[in-house]
Amino acid sequence: MKLSLCALILGYLLDLAIGDPHFLWHPIRAVGALIDRSETILRKIFPRTQKGELWGGVCLVVIVAGITTAAAALLLAAAGWVSPWLRLALETIMCYQILATRALRDESMKVYDALKKGTIQDGRKAVSMIVGRDTEQLDEAGVTRAAVETVAENTSDGVIAPMLYMIVGGAVLGFFYKAVNTMDSMVGYQNERYLYFGRAAAKFDDVVNYIPARISAGLMILAAFLCGMDAGRACRIYRRDRHNHASPNSAHTEAVMAGALGVQLAGDAWYFGVLHKKKTIGDPDREISVEDIVLANRLLYMTAAAAIVIFGCLKAGLLLWLAR
Repeated sequence: MKLSLCALILGYLLDLAIGDPHFLWHPIRAVGALIDRSETILRKIFPRTQKGELWGGVCLVVIVAGITTAAAALLLAAAGWVSPWLRLALETIMCYQILATRALRDESMKVYDALKKGTIQDGRKAVSMIVGRDTEQLDEAGVTRAAVETVAENTSDGVIAPMLYMIVGGAVLGFFYKAVNTMDSMVGYQNERYLYFGRAAAKFDDVVNYIPARISAGLMILAAFLCGMDAGRACRIYRRDRHNHASPNSAHTEAVMAGALGVQLAGDAWYFGVLHKKKTIGDPDREISVEDIVLANRLLYMTAAAAIVIFGCLKAGLLLWLAR
């Protein structure tokens, strides 16, 4: 437990320092390859009926989550057998690879730079790399809104949720979470191909994110106060709009972000050429601007810092209590 706590803190600092260099191999690519291969095999085994695809999707969740978690546990066990310092080093790298604070900031700031220094086409291209919606027809406000929403939602999915799982169960539980989250991002779509096959992954992702999304919202309200933003409005919009999303979890941090910035997020969006009607989140107290991407990232970093301090203190307190 002590090693896991140290590894998480060191991994968090490493993530802030160097982010996710594209020239380095990332283990989530292996998870993605496992999902692709498993899907191909399972689609051959199960019949192409509603029931068959549902059961195929359940098997996908069990296989991918099971193999990913077991592989992480075995690697750490082997490293620990050699040396506790080797295990600490390996778990630090694993924790670093699971967190995405710096990467989320860097990718969203590419949208900011494209809008500030380039054309609207540059902004659309940049934001298309981090969102799933169609971006070809977005204006500057639409591109900015998409970037801010991504920072808000992924503050939970990419930072606080994996941090919470790692503070409980180390990098092993962190990789379990990332496996589930990656499956949802790859097969959790409500289109013809994945409506039934991806349902188990999407529902399981809702389950594993249920508590983290709500903790993330609370931490973000605290962060808004620490950043000098309108924490009172963030809390009010959160209470009012936290359910304004098809997902039971996504609107929680988006509502806090909208309230803290004083802008309106969400609303109708196009996906794969189909218009999806969505509720709005927040009040249009002012028109969203490109600078809100900078403010969103400031809130992201403060939320992450608050989380590592609070989670770390809680676990350290538990370790001291157990030592007694």
